[in-house]
This record gives sequence, C-alpha cells and structure tokens, in this order.
Amino acid sequence: MNWKDYLDYSKLPTIFCPGCGIGIGLRAILQSLSDLNIKKEDIIFVSGIGCSSRIPGYLDLDSLHTLHGRAIPFATGVKLSYPEKNVIVITGDGDGLSIGGNHMIHAARRNINIKTFLFNNMTYGMTGGQASPTTPLNKITSTTPYGKYDSNFDSVELLKGANAGFIARGSVYHYNMLLKIVKQSITYKGFSFVEILSPCPTYYGRLQGFEDPAKFFVKQKDFVYSLDQKDRIKEEEKKDKLPIGIFKNEESETFEEIYFKIVEGLKTK
Repeated sequence: MNWKDYLDYSKLPTIFCPGCGIGIGLRAILQSLSDLNIKKEDIIFVSGIGCSSRIPGYLDLDSLHTLHGRAIPFATGVKLSYPEKNVIVITGDGDGLSIGGNHMIHAARRNINIKTFLFNNMTYGMTGGQASPTTPLNKITSTTPYGKYDSNFDSVELLKGANAGFIARGSVYHYNMLLKIVKQSITYKGFSFVEILSPCPTYYGRLQGFEDPAKFFVKQKDFVYSLDQKDRIKEEEKKDKLPIGIFKNEESETFEEIYFKIVEGLKTK
C-alpha cells in the first residue's frame, strides 16, 4: 500500500499554513504505516483539539476527533475494546501537555499500547499564537508580549519521569531520522511517545521576527542536535537546543495484557 492510499482526497487541501511542518510529520507517519504494510482497517486514529489534531479528518480510515485534551482517555477505551487494532494518538503541545497532560503521564505509567505523536510548535497555533507549556523562556507570544516569564516543559524528561517505555523526539526538518523514529515507535509493544518538532511560521515564527516561512523552516536545523553527536558537541553549543533521537526503548508487559489476564482468570472462578 502506498502512503497516499491512507488519505481522503475529498478533504484536501488541508488547512495547514504555508511553511507549517504538520504535513511533513503526517507524511512520516503514513509512510511508516505503508512501509510496515499495515492495512487501513487495522488502524484507528484518535485526536483532540488543535492544528495537528485536524490530521484524522484527512484520512480514509477509522478515527475519532475528540474533546480538547481527551484524546488519550478515548484512545485507552478504543484499545481495550479493540486490542488487535493499531491505535494512534495525534496531539499537540497544548492539547497533550496542558489540558491533557494528566492523561499523558498516566497512560505512560500504565504502559497502554497506544502510539502517541505530539506535534510541538511551541504555541497555540489554532487560536492566535498564545504561549503553550513548551514555549521557551523569554519568547514573544500573543499572551506574553514582553517575553514568556515562566519555564517550559521538556516533554522527554516528563515522560521519563512517567516511566514511558519508548520516548523519542524528532524534527520535521530532519525527515529521514524522523521516519526511522516513527517506524520504531509503531512497532514498539507498549506506550510510545514521539515529540515531533514542527514550526509554526504564522504565529510563533512571525512573533520571533521571521517573516519568511521558508527561512524559518530552514532555521529549524539550528534549534536541535542529534543524540549521536552529543559527546562530540561542546556544552556551550548545546545551549538553547533540543536533542533529537530515541531516548528510551525498553519493552515490558502492557496494561491490556495484564488486564485481560485478570479477566480470563476471573472467568475460571
């Protein structure tokens, strides 16, 4: 199956702004599903509210577009009802780490076998460019016109603390690396979390002084460094940059495996 076969062409074009990275992230997810030969009928997408959460609406497969911050509890119910399905959550830095942050950490600690892709554009892009949990310190947003004065979440460290089994971060600028990360996360058995760094030129980029979406996109390479290079890069060169790569890949018994064992055990009593 070609990756394009997952798309619903009647819903195109997308609403994504020129220079937005969400479409590239979507391509990586669909390309991974295609490379892994996963059929449309074996996939269920779940999303909340936000720019990236519009993704399932462009797909020709089963999906749920749910409430703000509630994609993960919906996905949990789907997985327990249809354990044989590949359940994929699409969320953003606001949807997944602010109003939905509580659901995120508990799904990770429970090790529910769902695949979570968090598109991080460091702002609330759909509602006017407000500061989000991942907006860096001192950055200008529509709600912090004099600079953001509170610290930001590092989602990777947050998910480490929640004991997620698969934790990774990729960038839409580094597509080949992102594709490898996404593919590994889909084949992982258990809760997998992938943060996808995706530029928002319309709000975040413009408020940081980037008028040209193309130039802001190319600038993404200066915001990150690869984990493979961390020992070869000086500490001062890592300042204000995010590492990309796979931070953890350890499998253990999943929530639904334990749950269904208990159910089967009770049937024999």
